[in-house]
Amino acid sequence: MKMDTIALVETPEGIDLTAEVVGLVPRALAYAIDFFVRVGIIFAASIVLGILGKSGEGILFILYFALEWWYPVLYEYFRDGQTIGKKSLGIKVVNDDFTSVTFGAALSRNLLRAADFAPLCYGFGALSMMTTKRFQRLGDMAAGTLVVYAEPNALTSTDLDNIEAIPPATSLTDEQQSACINFALNRGNMSDDRLRELAVIIRPVLPGNTIDHVRYVKGVGKWLLGAHSPKAQSIVRADKESNSETT
Repeated sequence: MKMDTIALVETPEGIDLTAEVVGLVPRALAYAIDFFVRVGIIFAASIVLGILGKSGEGILFILYFALEWWYPVLYEYFRDGQTIGKKSLGIKVVNDDFTSVTFGAALSRNLLRAADFAPLCYGFGALSMMTTKRFQRLGDMAAGTLVVYAEPNALTSTDLDNIEAIPPATSLTDEQQSACINFALNRGNMSDDRLRELAVIIRPVLPGNTIDHVRYVKGVGKWLLGAHSPKAQSIVRADKESNSETT
């Protein structure tokens, strides 16, 4: 039932946190922006340092090394996981428990870019991202990091304003939770007809009795996103009583 790219992390307090992991194309675009930023700095510096002759060449090599290896590390650590390219795409690096990326993790994931680059043009890195559940390249897996969308997506949709949050009557698997969250947030801007089709598929695995499948699945998704309504428990109790009457 996996329908999206939402990752779930359960805190020690039993609270489910969610974030949408980033695929290959946005990450490649962010890298391209950072690449041209570095090229622009090197080009400008080469013009200025050219007047210094051999000394200028030495400084230019040091600058190139610093930009290639320390630019992403320092930006990710000091700028909330965002280089210039990542910020322009609205994405950022976090630890795999969604906490802010640590210096060690930022250093590790960037040092391993050499392995991701092999055999050519980030071949191993692209293959790893396309074959792992959370789109992690080799450096991400070694450092325990994820690249996620930076903008909060929890309860910003006005479509959820009139939806009652409904706690699931039983525990759900990660994929079932992910499906409900994706449905509530309408990832992909699905039409009403498509939402109804998906609700019919998802609804049978959610205990409870309701005629409006779409509102029920959205309600469960909204609850999983953290909107714990004071009326939610009464809705579940009513569903259980209705189920007992029908049986």
